[in-house]
Amino acid sequence: MYYDIALAACDTYEDSRVEAALRKALDAIDGLAFVKPGMRIAVKVNLVTAMKPDTAATVHPAVVCALVKILREQGAEVVIGDGPGGIYSSAYLRVVYDVCGMRQAEKLGAELNDDFSIEQVDYPDAVKAKQFPYTAYLGKADAIIDLCKLKTHGMMGMTCAIKNFFGSIPGALKPEFHYKFPQAEDFANVLVDLYEYSAPRLCICDAVVGMEGNGPTQGTPRKIGCLIASKNGHLLDAVAAGLIGLKREDVPTLRAAASRGLLPDDLSALSVYGDPKQFTVPDFKTVPAQSSVFFHVLGEGLPGKIVDFFASRIITPFPKLEPSSCIGCGKCAQTCPAKAITMKNGKPQINLRTCIHCFCCQEFCPKGAMKVGRTRIMKLIGKDH
Repeated sequence: MYYDIALAACDTYEDSRVEAALRKALDAIDGLAFVKPGMRIAVKVNLVTAMKPDTAATVHPAVVCALVKILREQGAEVVIGDGPGGIYSSAYLRVVYDVCGMRQAEKLGAELNDDFSIEQVDYPDAVKAKQFPYTAYLGKADAIIDLCKLKTHGMMGMTCAIKNFFGSIPGALKPEFHYKFPQAEDFANVLVDLYEYSAPRLCICDAVVGMEGNGPTQGTPRKIGCLIASKNGHLLDAVAAGLIGLKREDVPTLRAAASRGLLPDDLSALSVYGDPKQFTVPDFKTVPAQSSVFFHVLGEGLPGKIVDFFASRIITPFPKLEPSSCIGCGKCAQTCPAKAITMKNGKPQINLRTCIHCFCCQEFCPKGAMKVGRTRIMKLIGKDH
């Protein structure tokens, strides 16, 4: 019997333990049945930025190396890549590869992507992303494997298998998508479109140590203790969300997938290897994603729009500066797609009227000075995670 999803216990990044857990998870779902000798497989890893493995911001190199070893045993060629925020170039990615520990995978016969060409894609079946620039190395592969990290995320609540494919958009071109699709529900559908277009044959999540709090880059490492594997990224995300205390309605990409019929209403019918309760972290510190609740109680006319406008102001989280942690580097202003941040007296000033709530400033602040804020009303009614 093969399972829809597998959770294999792994409480350390010691190489042999990681490899054993990964083999167990892959065997449980028959995850590598598609691999043939000579096949070129692109492993899309989460390398959001140049951060050391112990920060839990990126996929740990031990997991990458274990996967490379297994794929190479089956005669596959392996290329590892991502399109992190920043200039999509060899010079920048060399730094990311070095800091994130990806050079270890080269020693096992993997390539680190050095093809920085961009493919313009037409995807008529998309809900939102019908045209987009795409990192060409993924399109040139015979198959793609999604290797993600379980972390909190300011805009999407959680980043895992589906959100990982925002890295298929070259780094410097990402702000265009945040600006074009500022609403959480629209941006979530963009992410689902990118995942569906890429059609990974296998999804693996590094949940040995995840990131809680001010994720996806400046949160706190938190042990979860497992590797998760599935052939379906939506199922993987739904199970992973449960481990950290999030429900479907808390994660915009899960809501989007469900609305498109990509995620079953009832997950209890899934066959699961391993016990999710064993890895559930009940006090995991999450961040509130943007809500997609629309209050059209008075219809679609002007009254409904007015109610919707004020309700969205009440429920929508916003970036908030922690002045004591800010070093005045200006990275937030540089990365803001809406140009809603200006530097005054060495500190960022946020224009919340212009802000599109994409949380790029929070994601790329090197000191974690940008936090996810909540309105007083939402705190009073207990919606502040």
